[in-house]
Amino acid sequence: MFSEYQRQLREQFLGAPVMAPPDPWRAISKHRTPIGGLLGVGFGLDPVTGNDLLMVVSSAGHGVFDAMTGDRLARERDPDPDTSTPTGPDLSCLGIGPLVGAEVRIAGLFGGGLHSTNDDGWTVDVVSPDWPHHRIILSADGGLCRGPAGEKWWHIFYADYSELRAAGFSPSGRTLVVATSSDITLWASR
Repeated sequence: MFSEYQRQLREQFLGAPVMAPPDPWRAISKHRTPIGGLLGVGFGLDPVTGNDLLMVVSSAGHGVFDAMTGDRLARERDPDPDTSTPTGPDLSCLGIGPLVGAEVRIAGLFGGGLHSTNDDGWTVDVVSPDWPHHRIILSADGGLCRGPAGEKWWHIFYADYSELRAAGFSPSGRTLVVATSSDITLWASR
């Protein structure tokens, strides 16, 4: 069954309340951004500002958000059916709006993944001590999660209402997204 260490770790995660991440992280919005039928997400760079952009693929089309502000920059309700879902070895979709012409790798229902670490030493992990629900843990200790929550690790999201699709950093490490089948939540470092 479970070792004593595994039981303790499970209890530690179950007992940790959802909390805001520490500085330098800030929530982009006070509320989750609803996206019905979300299939996956992927990051690109704004060719003008260099900001992280988040492409969202859903059953109702594609969207692109400025990951630093949460503003929706583009929306395509009827993408080409041949390229509307992540395909190929990179699980990518064609970008829209400021990402037009780019292949954007998408993580979510079809597979793939986002960055689990950034260059500043932050780690994001998905844990499921009460599967099928998922908890997103942000840590500054390489994912060890030692000690109480709020010191070196933070329980920042609890997906108990929708299916988790993806969680991770942008390639720049400046933004962090959690995507469920019904919404996105973004954080950015200051």
